[in-house]
Amino acid sequence: MLETIIALLFAHSLADFVFQTRAMVDHKTKFWVLSGHIAVVGTLSFAALGFASIWLVLIVTGLHLLMDFIKTYFMAKNLTSFLVDQTVHLLVILVAASQFPDAFASGIWADHSFWQSTPDWLRAIPQSWLDSLPLSMLLISGMIFATRAGGFAIGMFMKPITPDPDQGIPNAGAIIGNLERGMAFMFILTGQPQNLGFLIAAKSILRFGSAQNNRAVSEYVIIGTLCSFGWAFIVAIATISLRGLLD
Repeated sequence: MLETIIALLFAHSLADFVFQTRAMVDHKTKFWVLSGHIAVVGTLSFAALGFASIWLVLIVTGLHLLMDFIKTYFMAKNLTSFLVDQTVHLLVILVAASQFPDAFASGIWADHSFWQSTPDWLRAIPQSWLDSLPLSMLLISGMIFATRAGGFAIGMFMKPITPDPDQGIPNAGAIIGNLERGMAFMFILTGQPQNLGFLIAAKSILRFGSAQNNRAVSEYVIIGTLCSFGWAFIVAIATISLRGLLD
């Protein structure tokens, strides 16, 4: 069952945080935008499972549509609605996968006899790659949740206390945040959490000039940094735990 959960998490992370742009989020009240996003969710879920268990895909996709509809039309765009939305999506995946535990095992990635004859392109993929596919999906999902999902969550959390910034490089804050969360995620995942200290020290030195002259900026940087690393830490621990179960 764990492989099925990981495959659906992988599809969800790609659909919500890679293939869904900011413009799509801002215009989700339009039918074609919402329906397009749901089509991506269904397509990626079906592909991640190995083109199997269509009923599981329909259930997950349909409930994803329902939650997105409620969030879009009846909930404010804030951190609470974001966390509720993601929590519901994850719970749907867990419950649905529990009803179709062998979905991934019956797909082409795990069972080459899905078709009467194995296609040449599938036969060309090394077996070791296919065997490690659930682990690869898990690690990629963890990185996406640590960086992209964290960017949305922390951006919403910090928005009410954001000081008036000087003109800088467009989206520089988001890029820096994704990099620091990605590095923190990798440090923890590889058993090198002590390197987080060097990362924090480096950022503190680079921010020293602007923070020294503005107390609001100083406090904003400290809060944002702690939230950023905290998010990456939680996602990394969850990923390590799932990896342990997978092994």
